[in-house]
Amino acid sequence: MGTTDRLLRASGVGALAAVLWFLVNLVHPVGPRALLWLPTVAGAVILVIGLHRTARTETLPEPTRRFWRHLTVAAVFIGIGVASQAVDVLAEEEPRGLQTGPVMLLTCAIGVLIIMFALFRLPLERQSHGEMFRIVLDAGTLMLAAAVFFWHFSTRTALSEGDHKAIYLSLFVTIIALLAVFAVSKFVLSSHAHIDNGALRLLAVAMFVGAVAPMFRGPFESVDPHLFPDMWSTPIVYYFAILAAARQRAAHGGKRRGAPVAPRRRSFSLLPYVAVAAVDGLLVYVTWTDGEDEAVVVGSAVLLTALVVLRQLTAFRDNSRLLARLDHSATHDALTELPNRILFHSRLQRALTAPGDRPVAVALIDLDDFKEVNDTLGHEVGDLLLVGVAKRLEGCVRAEDTVARLGGDEFVVVLDDADPAAADLAADRMMRALQQPVYADGHELPIRASIGIADGRTGDQPSVLLRHADIAMYAAKNLPGTACLHYEPSMSVTGNDLGAELRYAIDNNQLFLLYQPIVSLDDGHIMGAEALVRWAHPVRGTLAPDAFIPVAERTGLIIPLGHWVMRTSFAQLAEWNVVHGDAAPQVLNVNVSARDLREPGFAEHVGELLAEFDLQPERVVLEITETMALEPGPSVINLLRLRAMGVRVSLDDFGTGHSTLTLLHDCPIDEIKLDRSFTQSEVDDRPPVSAAVIHLAQALGLHAVAEGVETADQAEQLLSLGYIAAQGYHFARPMPPARLSELLAAKKSLMPSATPTETVPTA
Repeated sequence: MGTTDRLLRASGVGALAAVLWFLVNLVHPVGPRALLWLPTVAGAVILVIGLHRTARTETLPEPTRRFWRHLTVAAVFIGIGVASQAVDVLAEEEPRGLQTGPVMLLTCAIGVLIIMFALFRLPLERQSHGEMFRIVLDAGTLMLAAAVFFWHFSTRTALSEGDHKAIYLSLFVTIIALLAVFAVSKFVLSSHAHIDNGALRLLAVAMFVGAVAPMFRGPFESVDPHLFPDMWSTPIVYYFAILAAARQRAAHGGKRRGAPVAPRRRSFSLLPYVAVAAVDGLLVYVTWTDGEDEAVVVGSAVLLTALVVLRQLTAFRDNSRLLARLDHSATHDALTELPNRILFHSRLQRALTAPGDRPVAVALIDLDDFKEVNDTLGHEVGDLLLVGVAKRLEGCVRAEDTVARLGGDEFVVVLDDADPAAADLAADRMMRALQQPVYADGHELPIRASIGIADGRTGDQPSVLLRHADIAMYAAKNLPGTACLHYEPSMSVTGNDLGAELRYAIDNNQLFLLYQPIVSLDDGHIMGAEALVRWAHPVRGTLAPDAFIPVAERTGLIIPLGHWVMRTSFAQLAEWNVVHGDAAPQVLNVNVSARDLREPGFAEHVGELLAEFDLQPERVVLEITETMALEPGPSVINLLRLRAMGVRVSLDDFGTGHSTLTLLHDCPIDEIKLDRSFTQSEVDDRPPVSAAVIHLAQALGLHAVAEGVETADQAEQLLSLGYIAAQGYHFARPMPPARLSELLAAKKSLMPSATPTETVPTA
């Protein structure tokens, strides 16, 4: 880095000295003329060294090093050309014109062509047709603006003097310079995978200065024919090029070789507008001085403006398409392209709030045995099945109806202005469409679906209508084959269905939480607790979750139920923190439903509760099932957001579903809970599954908790295998928060054999 700094300082000092010495000689000639050309010759040597150092930097990827090797070669040719120009000028008593001899023309042209070749060999990121069209327009705008300046300050003068040699020379230089401007503009305005954008912009400035400065030979020639713009502009060009090389090395300094530079996109470029402003300024100058080429400059200004307007219109069109795609993505399912839950609720709300009194029906369709397709044939085949079902359902409804996918294998249809008879006709079309199997990836997949219909009218509540359709759909599952049922009030109160009473229980404090300790296997001390919900039913007595969770899922009450459990358990943990301090449970495990995890704002809701109760995110563990972990879309997004907050995620009942190594590797989880069936399995000559699970967890860096420990032998075996945490009746049954608080205050071990006086606490 020290050598780089010295080269950069030397080049900067040379450029500054060239400018100052040129200004001094512009006022009055001082010293030998060769001193004016010395910075250009010395600067070329410094430039070649600086570019060569960048080309040899080992940390740069090969395309980047190749680019700077080409620039090094180009710098050699340009340096020779500038040196030959200096020799030609110093050899003449009264040099006139640009003084570009054949050696300079040839070597500089080769140098510029090498630079253009290097630019065109750069591997670019993929661009859309609209983006490439705008890039070409921008580059063309800059090239046209440069052409106007070349015309005014160079070509026009040669034409007016009738010097054929000067005309050809001016046209040759102009064409080379314009091609260089176009090439640089195109790549500066693009995104780059291997060249630092800042370095490329510095190179663009260098080439712009080198191309434009010679046009101002006329004013200097009238003062002193020995003064050339190249004397001060060339050292400046060298300085910007060396600065670009240093910028490239600095941008890649901490990266391994072969790692591409992260591209930085810009929403727009100022360069086309700068070009228009420059030509407008030239137009004002020409008009003010009554220039002879006013018509050419005016026409060019109009053409430039037209190009910029065309560019803006293209950008506006592409922006409109982008906004349309973003809006579509926000309201449509990515897999099936059907409206998603958000757009479904909007359409249903619009139908139920429309003026007048008219019928509105909601049909909820659930695919039976879809999980088996995923588990046996893979998620790719399951996705193809969902796409096939979505297309068939779309073909069964009217234009004013809406088919949406709620998530997983659930579809819903809003039948606007449809009475029960019309809803039956739509359901009949859907059942006939689903009779034929779907062919996916060589598999013939028969379809069995359950359809529930809720008949409503404008003014009804959307949530009530959807809950009724859900209840009817679950009732239809009891019928053989693909079946359809309309919701009836009797469905909510017959048999074991407690949906009509669960809402009241949530709102009137009939629910309560028990907490089962998670203990350390080596000493029995409490490490954490799992919150378990119960229902104190006024007639049926205390109900376990198995009795009402399925009801909550069918009726849509699982979401308010989950919110109640989370808020209550978080408040309890906050209270334990205040009362017991460091003795409070270090982690709180809370079960999360699939419906909760699919809610778009679920992660944000958890974050708000953490902030409200001043809880550290890492002390909360949300337990999910394997099916939920495998469900794509909002579920995974919420899991990733939760883990980004610091909340931990646990895979519950591990081993009972279709767990795979891919699931453990790809799913955003922190903990696995060994299912009780493996904890309580009899010991025989075969290696226990629990041993394989703990080794797998340790290899993947996951925390492991064993559930369902009921005997001392089970606890000892788990400890010998490497488990450090467990829960089960051997240590404690689920208990009220007050009882757990007593245990926390006593700081006792829950290991039954710890002392003769300790007993296993019960609820």
